Amino acid sequence: MVEVGSRVRGFLRNRWLVFVAAMWMQSCAGVGYLFGSLSPVIKSSLGYNQRQVAGLGVAKDLGDSVGFLAGTLCAVLPLWAALLIGAAQNLVGYGWVWLAVTRRVPVPPLWAMCILIFIGNNGETYFNTAALVSCVQNFPKSRGPIVGILKGFAGLSGAILTQIYAIINTPDDAALIFMVAVGPTMVVIALMFIVRPVGGHRQIRPSDGTSFTFVYSVCLLLAAYLMGVMLLEDLVELSQLVTVLLTVILIIFLLVPIVIPVLLSFFSDDDETLYALLLPSPRKEEPIASTSSEEQQEVILSEVEDEKPKDVDLLPASERRRRGPRRGEDFTLMQALIKADFWLLFLSLLLGSGSGLTVIDNLGQMSQSLGYEESHIFVSMISIWNFLGRIGGGYFSEIIVKEYTYPRAIALAIAQVLMAIGHFNFAMAWPGTMYVGTLLVGVGYGAHWAIVPAAASELFGVKYFGALYNFLTVANPAGSLVFSGIIASGIYDAEAAKQAQQRPLKCEGAICFFLSSLIMSGFCIIAVVLSLILVYRTKIVYTSLYGKQRT
Repeated sequence: MVEVGSRVRGFLRNRWLVFVAAMWMQSCAGVGYLFGSLSPVIKSSLGYNQRQVAGLGVAKDLGDSVGFLAGTLCAVLPLWAALLIGAAQNLVGYGWVWLAVTRRVPVPPLWAMCILIFIGNNGETYFNTAALVSCVQNFPKSRGPIVGILKGFAGLSGAILTQIYAIINTPDDAALIFMVAVGPTMVVIALMFIVRPVGGHRQIRPSDGTSFTFVYSVCLLLAAYLMGVMLLEDLVELSQLVTVLLTVILIIFLLVPIVIPVLLSFFSDDDETLYALLLPSPRKEEPIASTSSEEQQEVILSEVEDEKPKDVDLLPASERRRRGPRRGEDFTLMQALIKADFWLLFLSLLLGSGSGLTVIDNLGQMSQSLGYEESHIFVSMISIWNFLGRIGGGYFSEIIVKEYTYPRAIALAIAQVLMAIGHFNFAMAWPGTMYVGTLLVGVGYGAHWAIVPAAASELFGVKYFGALYNFLTVANPAGSLVFSGIIASGIYDAEAAKQAQQRPLKCEGAICFFLSSLIMSGFCIIAVVLSLILVYRTKIVYTSLYGKQRT
């Protein structure tokens, strides 16, 4: 009984349990990716035009990306408290939107609706920050896979929630908004005491390779299964019983990774369990910022950073300072903001992810303008491609830096080339454009959110990763404001006004997004150039960080 009790305690403190719980939380945390399905409901119910809907989209993107408060609270509060705040915001924001759309309360003015959507989507920043900070600290030497998988599940949440919504079988389209308000809130509250940093066993373990391979396999099978289900539902009229069965299988896929901490805790005689059992009893959870200096040293340094010569200044001569951190060491946000490399990374992200987010937010209108009645299939598909882009971006960029000691930003440039081709494909509106375009833009957009956070942690450290990450995410709403709020919506409404004098304005045909898609394709090419400049500037950094690992 004593041994069983010890193993149960080891299980509850197992870093793989934290990682799996974070995956579950992220699988319903990306509710913003459902905006392409929510916006037609809001538009038709409240009589908005496309520019007004785009304004709601920008508010959604701001809420999803402005995470300074979440980063600060995650540093000064226990993570469970920060997660509870995020869950409350999600419930209140989207819950009030649902009440307004169903006319259960008076319809607020547009600015108030923007605030409500901002509040609801801002809850995601607490979920993302808590998951990433805790797992990056628990797995400091596997940043690429960790960030890629967690951000991948956030990207996949649109397809997961869409499939779960399918079993509700209600003619009320507003029910999707209700599910967005209630579902993630319940999941986060259930997991908020599990997702946290666990001390003392953060080094690489012999079983890590096998465990990550298993998780990757589950991810690929999950994506393939969801894609098959979505195509089946699009081509064949399924009975409610079959839909429920398919959804149950989906939930089983999501639960499968729990076998990793179970096996390591209850059926392993070395690895995670013994390391956990050697730890002292956990104290009351302390804020992340109060971690001891020795533990911070263990958390923030990777095996290659430990080996980095102390007397080698990696900064270019024009930026070299007598005092302050070198790239690869820990920068505060203010220190990072004066570095050219940080702004190259930010601007490249702004142009790439901003254009991708514009497609995600306008998928409903894009598909309808090309003659597709249902946008759900494309929302689900781009969610799946987004997921695979994040998984693949983390995996392949890790190979690039560790096997070839080449800057991670080269993978970012490749992703942006794919996006430029995808936007051009949307502009041409060839047969099958919606399928090919969602593939290229979804994969490229998703790769940004595995590559950029990992690159930022390598160049500027992970001690202040929460603040750095949440500043970089501002690139999303900034890009969306320009591409969606000004360019795409303005051109759409102008073309709609030429076609018919009706309210709300509706545009039909390839012309609706032709010019805006060409513009976004051009900006993705500019992003490629910025990424290549960053590659050139940081070659010496990656050679120093990862070069010794190959010798």
